[in-house]
Amino acid sequence: MPKTKVAIVGMGTVGSGVARLLLDHGDRTARHAGRVLWLEKAVVRDLSKARAAELPEGVLTDDLDEVLNDPEITVVAQLIGGLEPARTIMLQLLEAGKDIVTANKALLAEHGPELFERARELGRSIAFEASVAGGIPIITNISQCLSANQTLSLEGILNGTSNFIVTQMDVQGMAYEQAVRLAQEKGYAEADPTMDVDGTDAAQKLAILAHLAFGAHASWADIPRVGIDQLDPEDLRFARELGYRIKLLATAHLDDAGLELHVAPTLVRAGTPLAEVQDAFNAVRVVGDAVGPVFYHGLGAGQMPTASAVVADIIDTAVGRTRLTFQTLELFSPVGPPRVRLRAFDELPGRYYLRLHVDDSPGVLGKITGALGRHNVSIASVIQHEPDDRADRNTVPLVVMTHEAPEGAASGAADQIEALPEVVGNVVRLRVKV
Repeated sequence: MPKTKVAIVGMGTVGSGVARLLLDHGDRTARHAGRVLWLEKAVVRDLSKARAAELPEGVLTDDLDEVLNDPEITVVAQLIGGLEPARTIMLQLLEAGKDIVTANKALLAEHGPELFERARELGRSIAFEASVAGGIPIITNISQCLSANQTLSLEGILNGTSNFIVTQMDVQGMAYEQAVRLAQEKGYAEADPTMDVDGTDAAQKLAILAHLAFGAHASWADIPRVGIDQLDPEDLRFARELGYRIKLLATAHLDDAGLELHVAPTLVRAGTPLAEVQDAFNAVRVVGDAVGPVFYHGLGAGQMPTASAVVADIIDTAVGRTRLTFQTLELFSPVGPPRVRLRAFDELPGRYYLRLHVDDSPGVLGKITGALGRHNVSIASVIQHEPDDRADRNTVPLVVMTHEAPEGAASGAADQIEALPEVVGNVVRLRVKV
């Protein structure tokens, strides 16, 4: 049986999982690839650091040149996170004639056009299934399996860490800080979880999916995003009372006006598939004009689900399938205008959940409805509970659900309500999935 020599650059959590699959299940991978996938080298910064995978003697090295200068190594899993030195190393590997497999969504979201164009110039390929949604094969499904369709909408829970944290707060009643610590203990969250909890990670993944599904040229940094780091348990409780769950939802929706893109905590109707996605699982709902709605669900965080996607890409690359689709699809091509117009965030329609605390006095509700009316925001329902005691003032919690209105109108109304002297603290405003 022929042999394809493979290298791994970066032996962190995912790299160790990839090594375990290649070494422990060589018969399986050889059966699918029609060739032996031989782990020749694994490049690390610190040779003395303990590894989660036991490597044969001579495989581990801290010298990237051992990969760059070995013409028999043809496929490299580049599994370093961040932008640099990941970008420089990927360019070096391409120049050295290697086909690349990566899980680095931040690198692709930031430098995808440059890297993909250089790979095309050199006749090389970049496979990146593991960059979005862990073990869910969403990249292949959108770019290949659904290619007969015009994608109409895409909604997803794309960050397993955030979903795990929200699940613990919602189902277990944990405080946010406690849920973050548990996510870190389980290996879902980094020591610094900022990119997961502030919506950055989900926005980077959405930018990649939007390019594949709609041909959008959207920088992840320009996608409006709100994270879960300010999510209040009170809103999780009110959402349940209203028949919803709150999920960090990445949304892309195409209509005649253009493409809507955003990431935000969103009320999703309980009992629907997206609402019931728990713990570190991811899910993506795609609607195509021919196929209709399809739903993908699986683990989006953790070592082995991501490693599974990386090894699948290694197999496809070794067989030659990746190179055929890579050249044909022209992914991240900077040539030509974008196929869709990105809609301004303020003009996006949506329903909204507003939660505030107000003085328990006559006329307050009228002032709130007046502010909404001046911005042409219609009320669908109001919940008012018994008074509580906040900051030595008799206040009542008030929840307003609106009918559909433009984002700018809802934002303006919320700001005007917050400025009322009878309103205590901030107005919480969340989108509601229609």
